[in-house]
Amino acid sequence: MSYCKLEPENKSNTDLLAEGEGGLQDFAVEKKSTRDFALWKRSKEGEPRWPSPWGDGRPGWHIECSVMASDIFAQLAGYDSVTHPTLVHEKCNTHACCMDIHSGGVDLKFPHHDNEMAQAEAHLMCDQWVNYFVHSGHLHIKGFKMSKSLKNFITIRQALEQNSARQIRLLFLLHKYNAPMDYGDNTMSHAMTMERTFVEFFHNVKAILRTVGKITSCRQRWDNIASRDLQRHILRTQDLVNTALQDDFDTPTAMSCLVDLVRATNIYVETCEQSSMTPVSSVLRNSAMYITSMFRIFGLIPDSVGVDIGFPVSSSQDDGGLIPILDALMEFRSSVREKARAKDLSGVLDQCDVFRDDTLPPLGIRLEDKVGGKSVWKLADPAELMREREQRELEKKRREEERRSAAEEAARKEALNRISPADFMKQLTLEDDATILKYSAFDESGMPTHFHDGEPLNKNQMKKASKEYQTQQKKFEKYNTGA
Repeated sequence: MSYCKLEPENKSNTDLLAEGEGGLQDFAVEKKSTRDFALWKRSKEGEPRWPSPWGDGRPGWHIECSVMASDIFAQLAGYDSVTHPTLVHEKCNTHACCMDIHSGGVDLKFPHHDNEMAQAEAHLMCDQWVNYFVHSGHLHIKGFKMSKSLKNFITIRQALEQNSARQIRLLFLLHKYNAPMDYGDNTMSHAMTMERTFVEFFHNVKAILRTVGKITSCRQRWDNIASRDLQRHILRTQDLVNTALQDDFDTPTAMSCLVDLVRATNIYVETCEQSSMTPVSSVLRNSAMYITSMFRIFGLIPDSVGVDIGFPVSSSQDDGGLIPILDALMEFRSSVREKARAKDLSGVLDQCDVFRDDTLPPLGIRLEDKVGGKSVWKLADPAELMREREQRELEKKRREEERRSAAEEAARKEALNRISPADFMKQLTLEDDATILKYSAFDESGMPTHFHDGEPLNKNQMKKASKEYQTQQKKFEKYNTGA
């Protein structure tokens, strides 16, 4: 039995030891060793208290966890951890109070988890109270550890106002569970991009399978190398994903393997199109079904949703959901006929775009225009399509705002460059108060000699003012000469 198994290098780290004791560090003088920690704490005014041989108090932080965990596991095994502290399981010959997996934040390794083990193993007279520890990394918000004290925390409800549950789950899958993870615009953008990759993949496979089903109703033969290569890639991906998950739940690597499978499947489809070859529907289905099954394991697709391929779509897209679609088609037809009678070709094209961008998304239909005038329809969650449209609109507004800001900045600089250095110096204001002119007196050339408060400039201040004057002189001359 040994102490400090998880982080032996911190055995003598007095700062961490003191932090683990919290307010009890005031009583350090009573310790026989700096590594001693409290099993029972003296209750302060207003704190919970229970009677004990040492006076009214409360359990220490570490002993609370050891007792609760040991007692629950003992009860599950049918024992009482207090009256039978040494009983073992008959089947596995391990102590009834021991556990296989213990989780917690990475900051709890030492001293909390080490102290938990030390006192539990001493009480239970066993050498290993926990078989495996799973320590999770910290969540950071824009580079800083999420903390109430820093006021930079975000609730799940708040996060769901900005992104879907699936996008947030994807974000976590793209990061190793035991590494720090930053929640911000950049990381969420990556998760959203990956979501679109898989959404498009599933939609394209479904569209191809519908087309292939119309072309042939007979069983297809795998009589080409491309189809066999894709099937081999599927089997290889299954092995790689399995290996990654067995390697300490390496979900980032597993997701990367699934993205590679999507890429290989897309290349296969392109190869078939270029060679005028009909894709083998079974190999396409195998690829999409495997990715779907992994997403169900990862929690990206609910178990209750009985879909073979892809993310679930809205229940409104059953037979009863045809009514709003037919109404939209009739309205679209009427508007197009009206434009056509007026020989307004541009109006017809505008109505087609409105139908695609505004009418169909709320109905859960994505319409995509392809090269050569062809179009493809895809079913999706209406809320997802509306969210995508909102995000596109926000991105469009952001780009327009950037262009407007850039134009305003360019205009401001141009207007500034028109000003002579003498006038420029007379217009300068204080950095902390733009209503007060910086200088109050100037010489014949326009160089300032006194500050706004009447104090004359010293040598260093004159040097700084001269630099400001010369900088504006160069801008003024460059503007007027067009150089």
